[in-house]
Amino acid sequence: MRKVVITVIIAVVALFVLGQTAFVIDETEQAIILQLGAYIRMIDEPGLHFRIPFIQTVVRMERRVLAADVPATTFITLDMEWVVVDSYTRWRIIDPHQFYMAVRTESEARLRLNQVSISKLREEIARHNLWDIISIARKPIMETVSRHVDEVARREFGIEVIDVRIKRADLPIGVEGAVFARMEAERERMAKEARAKGEEEAREIRADADRGVVILLAEAERTALILRGEGEAEAARIYAEAFGKAPEFYAFLRTLEAYERFLGGRTTLVLGADTELFRFLLSPQPRE
Repeated sequence: MRKVVITVIIAVVALFVLGQTAFVIDETEQAIILQLGAYIRMIDEPGLHFRIPFIQTVVRMERRVLAADVPATTFITLDMEWVVVDSYTRWRIIDPHQFYMAVRTESEARLRLNQVSISKLREEIARHNLWDIISIARKPIMETVSRHVDEVARREFGIEVIDVRIKRADLPIGVEGAVFARMEAERERMAKEARAKGEEEAREIRADADRGVVILLAEAERTALILRGEGEAEAARIYAEAFGKAPEFYAFLRTLEAYERFLGGRTTLVLGADTELFRFLLSPQPRE
C-alpha cells in the first residue's frame, strides 16, 4: 500500500513538473522565454515547446494583424480651418524581444502608436487646405503618415505598421455653416472665372473662324474671276476663229442667239419688217 501511495505521489509530481515544463504555442501566437526576467530566446514556430520550470517564463504575443483606433483629434489646416480626424492604425509584432523591452503590452503599444500617428497627422494636415484633405490629398497624406509611423515603430517598438487610414474627417460642431458658405463662395468665384475664360476663348475662336471665312471667300472670288476671265478669253478666241472661217454662218448663229434672248421674254419691240435683224425670219426668195 505504501508503495502505491509513493508511486501515485511521484506520478502527480511528474505530471505537475511536466505541465510546468511543456507548453504549446498556437498558430496565431509567438513568444519569448525569460529566465529570471532576462531574455533567453524567441519562439516563432507553433507546436509543443519546453522550458525550465519555475525559472523560465513564457511571454505570449499575437502574430496576427492588430488594430489601434486613434482617438478623434482636432487639427488645423493650411487655410486655417479646423477639422476633426478619426483614424486607425493596422500593425503586427515582428520582433517580440524588442516589443517586450519597449512597450511590453498591446495596450501600451497602441498608446505609443497613437501618439506617433497623431503627431505626424498634425504635421501633414497643416501642410494642406481643407478641400484638398477631403478630396485629392487624402491618399498621399495617409501614405506619408503610414511610412513615417512604420519607420518609427520598426526602429523603436519592433512593430510593422501596415497602414494608417482616416475613417472620418469632419468639421467641428458650430462652424460647418460658415465653412460651407465660404467653400460655396469660393466655388462660385472659380465657376465665374471658368465661365469668363470660356467666353473669352469662344470669342477668339469665333473671330478666327470669321477671319477664315473671309479669307476663303476672297480666295474663291479671286479664283472665280480668274477662271471666268480665262473662259471668256477662250470663248472670244473660239468666236474669232469661227468668224474668220465662216462669217455668214457665224452671223447666223449670233442672230439666232439674239432671237432667243429678246423674243423669248416679255419685252415688246416695235421694229419694221424689213429690218436687218429679221432677215433670217423672212421667207427665202426663189432663185431665178
